[in-house]
Amino acid sequence: MARGKSELRGLGGPEKAAILLLALGDEYAAKLFRMMEDDEIREISQVMASLGKVSSEMVEGLLVDFAEQISSTSTLVGTFETTERLLLASGLEKERIEAIMEEIRGPAGRTMWDKLGNVNEQILANYLKNEYPQTVAVVLSKVRPEHSARILAALPDDFAMEVVMRMLRMEPVQKEVLDGVERTLRAEFMSNLARTSRRDAHEMMAEIFNNLDRQAESRFLDALEGRNKDSAEKIRSLMFTFEDLGNLAPTGVQTVLRVVDKDKLALALKGASEKIRELFVQNMSERAGKMLREDMAAMGPVRLRDVDEAQAYMVMVAKDLADKGEIVIADGKGDDVLVY
Repeated sequence: MARGKSELRGLGGPEKAAILLLALGDEYAAKLFRMMEDDEIREISQVMASLGKVSSEMVEGLLVDFAEQISSTSTLVGTFETTERLLLASGLEKERIEAIMEEIRGPAGRTMWDKLGNVNEQILANYLKNEYPQTVAVVLSKVRPEHSARILAALPDDFAMEVVMRMLRMEPVQKEVLDGVERTLRAEFMSNLARTSRRDAHEMMAEIFNNLDRQAESRFLDALEGRNKDSAEKIRSLMFTFEDLGNLAPTGVQTVLRVVDKDKLALALKGASEKIRELFVQNMSERAGKMLREDMAAMGPVRLRDVDEAQAYMVMVAKDLADKGEIVIADGKGDDVLVY
């Protein structure tokens, strides 16, 4: 969604600078980049790459002195590609630009330890299990305790105990040692992670299709199947639908029932399969289940669009609970867990 004029006051310095550089274009932006320090370039580039669309109203608000020159600009789009193009035009060394782009494509965070805190624990554990236990002990001592706990649990048991013993005996870490660990992580782990962490296009489309109404979703998937059957099948396999709620364990259903809007629940189940209805009713008290069935019967005919919206709401509630770790969404095969 394009940013509007009303958001202008909420912009910070780096955001204003990023929009200004995009509005000025390659030539002038390049001259300004040459005058900046690495930290300034890195910070502005990070913001620029995640700007998305910026409305002409906001551009004009930021560049009042140049309003006549840019008033015809409809939108600016800040992406990794436009950011990299501006950096290349600045005349900076290619290696320096690559390092900056690798860092901003990687996990968010101002420091290396902040960034590590945003890396999935399984990915980080897979890397750390090949390092010395002392190195892993240093890393776990620097990230958040809850993240350290998840990483430790993902390491092989014997190796994890070695790390625990090193942490128990660990003296204050010298700055030179810490700097060395940080340099290694930046060079070997973060750079590789940045190169491999670009989002899969099928995952992105599955998430978009999840937010379509049922008719539009079916229309797009059928059309895609006619052009690229493999892509259509892959997207279908990645999508999480209302019917997938049928794979929830009873405790998961009860957790969902505690937080959903009861009117939307009745509307969603009105258009659901008997399997889904029974799953939810069986996890309610006899009185609550009876009232739910009465509510559905009292509705009479309902619009398909309203049912789709209610079911989409239920899916979003379930995904939110899964993200918080309060429920587990299984794929129905019994050997995998889907994490959204």
